[in-house]
Amino acid sequence: MRFAPVFALAALVAPLPALAHPKLVSATPAPNSATAPTARVQLVFSERLVAQFSGADVVMTEMPGMKMHGPMKMPVKASVAGDGKTLVLTLAKPLPKGSYRVDWHVVSADTHRVQGNYSFKVQ
Repeated sequence: MRFAPVFALAALVAPLPALAHPKLVSATPAPNSATAPTARVQLVFSERLVAQFSGADVVMTEMPGMKMHGPMKMPVKASVAGDGKTLVLTLAKPLPKGSYRVDWHVVSADTHRVQGNYSFKVQ
């Protein structure tokens, strides 16, 4: 049992796996881009997501010809793709012309909620 203290000390100084927060790696439509009408938004993250705690909203922030138009949340269905890292937002019909903001929130294995947003335009 003389080795028990050595093993205990080794366990304390052994490198622990790093738990990083998921980061947005890419998106379609891309941030600050202009795109044709689309009924799908994809967000790819650096880590596998916990589907039940991850989601997003697509918000129309500007509509051509309507200066007093306030932000309007678009109905979307969010799901995590088979790779576990892609959050897919599906809309019932293509987004009309205008400016949009995607507000996302995700949770990975580290159980910390991370959120962010980006904008794009539909022409």
